[in-house]
Amino acid sequence: MVVVWVKGNYNPDIYLDVPELIKKYGYPVESHQVVTEDGFILTLHRIPHGRHGDIGGENRVQGRHPVFLQHGLLSSSACWLMAEPDKALAYIAADAGYDVWMGNTRGNHYSRNHTSLQPSNKEFWDFSYDEMGYYDLPAVIDYVLTTTEHSKLAYVGHSMGTTMFFAFLSSRPEYANKIRVMFGLAPVARVDHTKSTVLRDIAYRYRTLEDLFEVLHGYEFLPHNELVIKWTEELCTPEHTKELICLSAIFRLTGIDYPQFNLTWLPTILSHTPEGTSIRTMAHYAQGINTGKFRHYDFGWFYNLRRYGQITPPEYSLSDVKVPIVLFWSKNDYLADTQDVSWLASQLPHVVINYEVPYPKFNHIDFVWGIDALKYVYKPLLKYIAFF
Repeated sequence: MVVVWVKGNYNPDIYLDVPELIKKYGYPVESHQVVTEDGFILTLHRIPHGRHGDIGGENRVQGRHPVFLQHGLLSSSACWLMAEPDKALAYIAADAGYDVWMGNTRGNHYSRNHTSLQPSNKEFWDFSYDEMGYYDLPAVIDYVLTTTEHSKLAYVGHSMGTTMFFAFLSSRPEYANKIRVMFGLAPVARVDHTKSTVLRDIAYRYRTLEDLFEVLHGYEFLPHNELVIKWTEELCTPEHTKELICLSAIFRLTGIDYPQFNLTWLPTILSHTPEGTSIRTMAHYAQGINTGKFRHYDFGWFYNLRRYGQITPPEYSLSDVKVPIVLFWSKNDYLADTQDVSWLASQLPHVVINYEVPYPKFNHIDFVWGIDALKYVYKPLLKYIAFF
């Protein structure tokens, strides 16, 4: 791959938000707000049809079935747009005839509102993927189905987007009849074999939520920051040493795969990543590393008794996730280790396809940013989705 930079210039996409990016590349876009049962106001982004209008064609699906895309940890709906229109999943799915909806988890750049709380309030950040699964996904799934007048949707999750889904149906199994199929890209549930040095450092050094608060001086972890956008404009430019600095920080978390990383899009990617989450979410993953279990958040024995009625938090019941599931995984994924994915597949009752990406170096972020994600993930996904 040849990367061409013009000295003194920068990619203007780094200053565009999700609706602006979608409009720039010729697609229709809508923004929707959904209020959860506990008061969070979540933003959904929708691409209702492809670039050539709501005309149809040989690849058009009858009735434009809704497909819901849920981003991963520290990300946003932007993650599905970080490539040219013929290589980014949101655009590809819209052009293939689907009604594409993209979620944003509570607390990220696009979902920082609440009916009674402000981000400056500690209580605003009292959540992890427990609440994302129990409150966020039911609210947005109901909204999408009501708006589209469909009874079911297809769910595609990446990373934490899969964690949320497993927590969701474990806690609310009655929603299974609203899911046509679930695609888990780099699926994450149990994480005790993770090779991510970032998460292992957090798990090893900061065993309690209070420790994390003290070190980070707040309740929010790596929020969207306009200064970071300016930093990407200045730092991630032609000099290869600087590019490698940017990439090494990412690869410590996800796995090393330089050939799949699109350096042309690096400034735009970094201007949309990280997008923020709660400290508790990070602590929840750290607890999973330390315990080797996929279970609810551990508040300590006293508050566990009050909340769960038992000293230790209950494990999620993956046997209640009774929907067709297609797992996409790779051997070089530091976050979704193959041993943990194998365990997950053994616990889920209806894994219909267990797909290993046929590229040994494919890593955790290649599922959304990889140069060959279209070849290794999106084309198989669109082939399989037609059967459900």
